[in-house]
Amino acid sequence: MPGGIDPHTHMEMPFMGQESIDDFFSGQGAALAGGTTMHIDFALPVDGDLAAGYQAWEKKAEKSCMDYGFHMAVTKWNDDVAKDMEWLVKEKGINSFKFFMAYKGALMVTDEELIQGFKKCKELGALPQVHAENGDGVVEGQTRMIELGITGPEGHPLSRPPVLEGEATARAIRLAKFVNTPLYVVHVMSIDALDEVSRARHSGQRVIGEPVASGLALDDSKLWDPDFKIAAQYVMSPPIRAAGHSQALQAALSSGVLQLVATDHCPFNSTQKALGKYDFRKIPNGVNGVEERMHIVWDTMVNSGKISVMDYVRVTSTACAKIFNIYPRKGAILPGSDADIIILNPNATTTISSKTHHSRIDTNIYEGWSMKGNIETTISQGNVVWEKGNLNVQRGKGRYIAMKPFGYLFDGLDKVDAAYLTSLKAPVHRAS
Repeated sequence: MPGGIDPHTHMEMPFMGQESIDDFFSGQGAALAGGTTMHIDFALPVDGDLAAGYQAWEKKAEKSCMDYGFHMAVTKWNDDVAKDMEWLVKEKGINSFKFFMAYKGALMVTDEELIQGFKKCKELGALPQVHAENGDGVVEGQTRMIELGITGPEGHPLSRPPVLEGEATARAIRLAKFVNTPLYVVHVMSIDALDEVSRARHSGQRVIGEPVASGLALDDSKLWDPDFKIAAQYVMSPPIRAAGHSQALQAALSSGVLQLVATDHCPFNSTQKALGKYDFRKIPNGVNGVEERMHIVWDTMVNSGKISVMDYVRVTSTACAKIFNIYPRKGAILPGSDADIIILNPNATTTISSKTHHSRIDTNIYEGWSMKGNIETTISQGNVVWEKGNLNVQRGKGRYIAMKPFGYLFDGLDKVDAAYLTSLKAPVHRAS
């Protein structure tokens, strides 16, 4: 089948005073061992400067061993940001921009900035993405937990409950409708957010919902583990939710309400996580997944009969390639497509362990997960890079994949705009 595409990773990303432990070589090697042959990483501005951020990520990626692309985050708004967005789309092959509605005082944007960003994205044919949590509500929730004496990892999910994810998702969707632009909601983790995506899609709005492997497969029970090291592994944002949310996400993926599966791979070692031992607000947010995603989705969705093998290809590869306008170069096995191919043996068994995985992280949130189905061979750029447990990759072999603007999600938007202008019946010409 086509190699997997992970649309949501954070390699060597500076965050909360730390840097995620996998770089563009170790993280990509892990991805290839797990059947993923391309990923799209989130580049962050440097002091709000998008061009400097792109150049910094370009430098980080020089060691790449597999194909990759970039999304760019927008963390403030001014004329320079708008100009840089245009340069990135027209000159550098970026066709998506992410806006954080959380992480107040660091990455979070205001509604005004969100609207201006959405307008610019629409003009450029770039897909806006949102991290949807109410940032002001999260700060209030964190303060509440600390006042209650809840300082451990369990304070993390308690401080940012599903209602805050649902509210922000609804707000982003409505603002996107106001601007008339497509919208991509990253890491949909709760029923609250899912309901908003579902409602919008059923009304005809162009909204893409992205669950991540951890949200599909796990619940929040480990966050209450008495061993801090175990509990802290599972801290990510939005949080892994209580039992019941994952089943709803699985059902939405199987029915097409959600379109593709990512990971939000942003791993931190146990020593880095330990910085928040006495204050959950200081635990670096992030979990592993780039190596495990293809196996977890196979076991959770295909082995259970929730989706077909063809649907598996769609949610792990083809849908992503189409959304980010790189199909059929990626996401297909066709004449002219890149030779990114995996061979999965549905009868073989595999077990996930931090002792055998290829990420630099010293823990694994899927530790001990055994399943039927194993990716035995990965072919990247026509070369066998993973076979029978052996990884053979080269630094610098990876290629940057430019992604063109105005993908299929933008088709016909001009007609919607024209119909809106006609419907206004204004201005009314009145006698002076």
